[in-house]
Amino acid sequence: MSSTRTDPRRWLVLIAVMLAFLPVVFDMTILHIAVPALTQALGATNTDVLWIIDIYPLLMAGLLVPMGTLADRVGNRRILLVGLVVFGVASGLAAFAQNAAMLIGARMLLALGGSMIMPCVLGIIRRTFEDDGERALALGLWGTVGSAGAAVGPLVGGALLEHFWWGSVFLINVPVMLVVAPTCHMLLPRTQVTGSGKWAFGHAILLILGMISFVYGIKAGFGGKQAPLVVIGTLLFGMAMLALFAQRQLRSTDPLLDLSLFSRPAIMAGIIMAVVVTGALAGVELTLAQELQYVLDKTPLQAGIFMIPIMAASAIGGPIAGFLSNALGLRQLASLSLLVSATALGLLAFRDFGAPGASVPILLAVLGLMLSIGLTASSVAIMGSVEASKGGAAGSLESTGYELGTGLGITLFGVFMSAVFGHMIELPSGLAPGVGEQAMRSIGDTYLAAQQLGGGEAAALIDAGKTAFAKTHSVLLSIAASLIGALSVVVFFMLGSYRRFARVER
Repeated sequence: MSSTRTDPRRWLVLIAVMLAFLPVVFDMTILHIAVPALTQALGATNTDVLWIIDIYPLLMAGLLVPMGTLADRVGNRRILLVGLVVFGVASGLAAFAQNAAMLIGARMLLALGGSMIMPCVLGIIRRTFEDDGERALALGLWGTVGSAGAAVGPLVGGALLEHFWWGSVFLINVPVMLVVAPTCHMLLPRTQVTGSGKWAFGHAILLILGMISFVYGIKAGFGGKQAPLVVIGTLLFGMAMLALFAQRQLRSTDPLLDLSLFSRPAIMAGIIMAVVVTGALAGVELTLAQELQYVLDKTPLQAGIFMIPIMAASAIGGPIAGFLSNALGLRQLASLSLLVSATALGLLAFRDFGAPGASVPILLAVLGLMLSIGLTASSVAIMGSVEASKGGAAGSLESTGYELGTGLGITLFGVFMSAVFGHMIELPSGLAPGVGEQAMRSIGDTYLAAQQLGGGEAAALIDAGKTAFAKTHSVLLSIAASLIGALSVVVFFMLGSYRRFARVER
């Protein structure tokens, strides 16, 4: 291990995997700023838009664990390089999609590539950095790429949409991959210690079917778009597949996934943090992107610039978290960062973004900094609780938490936003029933419905939609603040024995 600690190439390896991770996190948020543009260009309904955004994290949730355990079996380098190629090809297909269905299909392929990349990145970091202090710093730097990349996504998207069509937010990944893939091929070690045993393809299929069915059942249930029998049947099927998978794992002498990882409090705390924080953040970003453009009439670039405080603060959160987790203790750091994040969100809920003054940028910066610190703390907790040979599996669990949080967060926020919006909007009199029904679904549908009207009627309908959407943001941000505030208390108790457990584990 000492050689690993003193090998100067370990920092070059970190640079390589951070570059590989960057396009994946870009894709998580860059699409948010493009939603209004692609909605109009593709004639996408609110349901189409939710699926375009959501299909990526939905499939990732089912694929991450199998791909993470496969990487532990055959090598992180090999799976990572394949994932980069798949992601690059899928980005090109998404850029030139002609309709919503084609874009959804391309996003499915993006999910396959992303599910190969994400767990490998964390697995390589875990194998490369055995020293606790260096690992915390490395994860902090990795967290900077994740947080800043996700935050800068809307800014890059806005700049692209200022000059190009909506597909440019996907096409940008192609030249990036042409640089990243060769760089990783050169820098990553060609040999590494891998886990023993075979990768059980049948067990992986059970897990994939179970995860996707279960998450889709939750989405369909909250969305209210499917009959109750379909929702219940999908949920039961997913639960049955997951139960069968767990049974096979417990009986297997060489399980695909070590289920004992779930018994470790730090890992569970990290996963819960990942789900709730990313879910709330994804929902908040989607809400802000739509309000800035639909309600305040900002261009995509102006909307991206509005979010710069989150980007700048997130860029320094990772290294700060790596330092503070060693200085203050992980338990205190994780809980405090979540509590301050909740406070910032709660205050933002009652601010007027049309007249932001100094308070809104400051609160956005605090939010970005604290969430970046909190998510990095969750990575330190998870990756510090496993041996190096299980780094890919642990990384896949953490990444699954991110994708579940993103997918469910967007779904829940989207559904709740639609419900509140439909309740708040006061339709102008004299609208045809079909037009009024469409306008009540979402602010995007309001604009689509207005295209069917002329002059004064269209302007009146859009004004009604703007007023209704402006009234919903305080409710949505308040709910996100409450969730993260409650999480800070839960995490404080769950990480109570982290230090003692970490010593025993080593």
